[in-house]
Amino acid sequence: MLALACAGFVLATATAPAALAVTNNAVTNDVATIGNRGSIVSADLLGRFSAEQVRAHLTEAKFPVPARAQGADLYAVVYRTVAVDGTPTTASGVVALPQRSRKGLWTVVYEHGTLATKDDAGSVSDGDGRTTPLMFAAAGFAGVAPDYLGLGKGPGFHPYMDAASEASASADLLRAARELAGREGRTLSGDVLVTGFSQGGHAAMALSKELRGDPATRLRGVAPIAGPYDVKDAELPALLDDRLDPHSATFYLAYWTVSMNRLHGLYGSPSEVFRDPGVEKLFDGGHSFEEIVAGLPASPRDLVTAAYLERLAKPSGTLLRALEANDATCAGWRPGVRVKLFAARSDGDVAFTNSESCLRDLRASGVKASLTDVGDVDHRTSAYRALPKVLDWFTALR
Repeated sequence: MLALACAGFVLATATAPAALAVTNNAVTNDVATIGNRGSIVSADLLGRFSAEQVRAHLTEAKFPVPARAQGADLYAVVYRTVAVDGTPTTASGVVALPQRSRKGLWTVVYEHGTLATKDDAGSVSDGDGRTTPLMFAAAGFAGVAPDYLGLGKGPGFHPYMDAASEASASADLLRAARELAGREGRTLSGDVLVTGFSQGGHAAMALSKELRGDPATRLRGVAPIAGPYDVKDAELPALLDDRLDPHSATFYLAYWTVSMNRLHGLYGSPSEVFRDPGVEKLFDGGHSFEEIVAGLPASPRDLVTAAYLERLAKPSGTLLRALEANDATCAGWRPGVRVKLFAARSDGDVAFTNSESCLRDLRASGVKASLTDVGDVDHRTSAYRALPKVLDWFTALR
């Protein structure tokens, strides 16, 4: 999830500097010959950027600039993965490789916030899906940023807030990143750090939980920012009690409902949940952010029927199962990896109680976890406040 004030749901500046222009140099494999998850279908070089260009871009985007920043190569990658039903599909994402550091690279995965438009994802457009991996590459890491299923260059609909596919698509991009690094004369050590913002906080926890059981990966640290980890007992109560920004809450509730219906069958007809059944068509991946916002009412109560509001207040049946399937990213962990949660108590998009719930679940599993309140700021600003702390922590861990 990401603040509505941020056009196109990107964290970086709306107009990217010329340094991030696409160069369209591509390396492509025959799709028909690739059967393994994580295998590269295509890798497009978006650009090779000097240390000066990287520093200028990060400064303009209001991102932290690593000490002794180096140049980086940025790629858009299409790779093999699995759909929500386990059948083969493809997804896309961004990989950034440092130019000076070449051997034994630690990898940082960045999970982006809510996007409802396919072309807003990092493999296609400038934004935090490019700027964040570039920042970590400038610090000497391999930076990896998945688009998730159905966004960027991936086919079909995006299964918004589906923990299982957030994890699988991200894990498979890690495999593709290892292949790409080898092609380009770099080696990845297998040491992985994970962060993400908003929906990406949820995705970061989903991926990290999966990586804890991966023998090829050494998960070293996790630092999610303002994630909706507990929709049932934190986010929905805040929405129903009018503690969230109504415009943001309307957008998220509409998107979440449409996505969960595709995955779990919440309704037979959109008129059962939406006062305007046409809302469902806004989330086909082809509508722009501006078009979606223009088609939504001003508040959740104007969005959905009274009957659906009652279901949200007391979930049962398929609705409850959908919530429980995706609210467990912080529960059932094995100890051994440090998790640092970041959030803002005054966040009007993602309730702070989400992070408090996650912290309780992690500690109940014996995980060494902490929660940092980054101040009396809004959702978007919480990311700007947290990212320098995440960068410093990850650099110190290496």
